[in-house]
Amino acid sequence: MRELDTIELFVDEENEYSGVEAISLVERPAIEENFVALNAHKVEFKTVSEDKRIVVGLALVPNKKIYRRSGEYEYNIIFSEDTVKKVAELYMKRQKNLNATVEHEQAVDGVSVIESWIVEDTKQDKSNLYNLNAVKGAWVVMMKVDNDEVWARVKNGEYLGLSIEGFFKDNVSDPQDTIEEDFSAQAEEYESLAKLFDMDDLMLSTYGYKLESYADYPEAAKNNAKRALKWAEENGWGSCGTSVGKQRARQLASGEALSRSTIARMASFKRHQQNKDVPYSEGCGGLMWDAWGGSAGVNWAISKLKEIDGN
Repeated sequence: MRELDTIELFVDEENEYSGVEAISLVERPAIEENFVALNAHKVEFKTVSEDKRIVVGLALVPNKKIYRRSGEYEYNIIFSEDTVKKVAELYMKRQKNLNATVEHEQAVDGVSVIESWIVEDTKQDKSNLYNLNAVKGAWVVMMKVDNDEVWARVKNGEYLGLSIEGFFKDNVSDPQDTIEEDFSAQAEEYESLAKLFDMDDLMLSTYGYKLESYADYPEAAKNNAKRALKWAEENGWGSCGTSVGKQRARQLASGEALSRSTIARMASFKRHQQNKDVPYSEGCGGLMWDAWGGSAGVNWAISKLKEIDGN
């Protein structure tokens, strides 16, 4: 078995989107480190209520290989100690501490980072209070969870650790220099933007701002979604698609206006276009491609996203 390539990731300080955009509560953290819920910990903290609703864990560990897969290409990514420190500094400097998601899928309110630090001395560091076994240069964060639903899931053991999400650059060119890889990289960017927009929308709606939505997608996109829905009604979805994909088909078929984050997710579906010609009866590719509006819908989403952001 061949040894996997290792790709180092960096922060591009000239790119305002580069770095960590949010911290997610997840069941399986990529760095394989669980957090500690302080209400179950013996260390006493001053708090307004008996239930502190605080978790502490490692957000990023320097030089730790993290497995990734892009199509058929398997590899590891790592962050140097200098990069981890820079990531932590930019995260706080840009005031991203209110940005939180669950399972990298849904932005949530009522979850925030209240403390953030880099381990400088493993023997004397505060992280020892929580038995985190942090190495020098690790990024530790403490989060307050005021969201009742999220906290219930923490207590139930559904969320066991922390995972970062954001934009980074690497030290190599694309390992597979193909059109498909270009689509994949572009799609990942759109998906990351969708998460960013989700958090923007959540913040704006919290303060009572009316969110803009768009319904000027082509008739062909509606028809593609209707065709996929009709086939699914007659034959069932089988193992095809997620609840999000099925919802997207219903939205498009009914002509519903779409948010900026939804449009970004449509654009990110470009990564599946190599499967668009698979007949409905022979697999999920063509069915789900049409459920997301088909080529007409995906291409509209890419153009619309550029129009919205003035690019």
